[in-house]
Amino acid sequence: MVKEANHENGGHEVITVTVAPALPVQEHRLPLSNLDLLLPPLEVSVFFCYAHPAPTAAALKEALAKTLVAYYPLAGEVVANADGEPELLCSGRGVDFTEASAGAATDMRELRLGAVDERVEKLVPAKKAGVMAVQVTKFGCGGVVVGCTFDHRVCDAYSFNMFLVAWAAAARGGCAPPAAPCFRRSLVAPRDPPPRAPSTQALIDRLFSPRSAAPPPPPAAVTACAVNRIYRIAAADIAALKASAGPGRTSLEAFTAHLWQLCARAAAAEASPRQRACCMGVVVDGRRRMCPDGAMAAYFGNVLTIPYGVIGSEDLHRMALAEVADDVHRWVAEAATGDHFRGLVDWVEALRPKPAAARAYLGGTGGSEAMACIVSSGMSFPVGKADFGTGLPAFASYHFPWPAGAGYVMPMPSARGDGDWVVYVHVAPEMAKVMEEEPTVFKALDNSYVFG
Repeated sequence: MVKEANHENGGHEVITVTVAPALPVQEHRLPLSNLDLLLPPLEVSVFFCYAHPAPTAAALKEALAKTLVAYYPLAGEVVANADGEPELLCSGRGVDFTEASAGAATDMRELRLGAVDERVEKLVPAKKAGVMAVQVTKFGCGGVVVGCTFDHRVCDAYSFNMFLVAWAAAARGGCAPPAAPCFRRSLVAPRDPPPRAPSTQALIDRLFSPRSAAPPPPPAAVTACAVNRIYRIAAADIAALKASAGPGRTSLEAFTAHLWQLCARAAAAEASPRQRACCMGVVVDGRRRMCPDGAMAAYFGNVLTIPYGVIGSEDLHRMALAEVADDVHRWVAEAATGDHFRGLVDWVEALRPKPAAARAYLGGTGGSEAMACIVSSGMSFPVGKADFGTGLPAFASYHFPWPAGAGYVMPMPSARGDGDWVVYVHVAPEMAKVMEEEPTVFKALDNSYVFG
């Protein structure tokens, strides 16, 4: 069933419809897993820019309806169970799909995508109901921006990337569909009884806490002043960072170490006479760690943990990049194990129905006064598979202006396919200033780079 609603926005007609799965969904409830329950209510967005000829709204809606048959949780709603915990009502409600116009005289190539706060907010939908929403914005030049927003409690970026690939494949037609998503909650079920593992328990207690025991979030005034940017990093600069980080270190470890040192510079810029703790976290996916045999390769949901390290700003300033990268590698490797993820599932089970929180968001052992930042790798972002039948996008990025005090940084592959990175950044103004000070690897995202 498709419902339509028309309204005006800045003088341009906006049409919103609800696209339901192409086949009926038998209504049922799907519990969120213990790893899903670690996520607070957060919405994540992603957008793709297509030059003319661009996919049409009609083609996107038809393909969306087909894809929602397999990805039916995205067509449902998040409701509360008897204990007040969120769970999925798989009702076939559908996905709100908005068609908007930027105006006949507009040219997509004039968008300043790097200055996210100026324009990108208007290109992704504000989800008002359901699990997911879509917005297609048409420009006078024939270009189109396809934006999506989804509820992070239902799935992580890995899962949503699977959906995006399937949606694009359905729009192209004539090819074998990707593997169906897996919703087997037994893959992430708690053990009964859970084994005693003091070292595993100690790590979990360091990384997570009951929300009632967590320090209060920062004032709204602090989170409101955060800035959103999108930068590019040249492939040569990525290679140079990796080389400086020493043998055996990955590009992401080198990047995280560099960012951690920039946090120290930002902390020092505040002219405080005392050393300030700097907390750096990294989002780690647990699918291969929990099931090395690949049984979770198509698992749809959240399978994440957030290890972190805390070092004083003056100490970070004195350390070589290789030393900082070694520290990043140490605490990431400590949490990137099947034992940690299984133990985390058991820990949440013992806590339920009380909610939990990741300590990295709140400064970790550095406390609420620490300068905190989270890195989430978007290197599996399927920009090279987002062809809806008219060609690949000229540009694409995630967008996550979360209401937490910690910064959030997500590197992704550039749509140019040349090894460059596109980096979405949500940080405090003083951190953005340090990131942009020359010499820097964070380059402005010029229109000439994006659209040629």
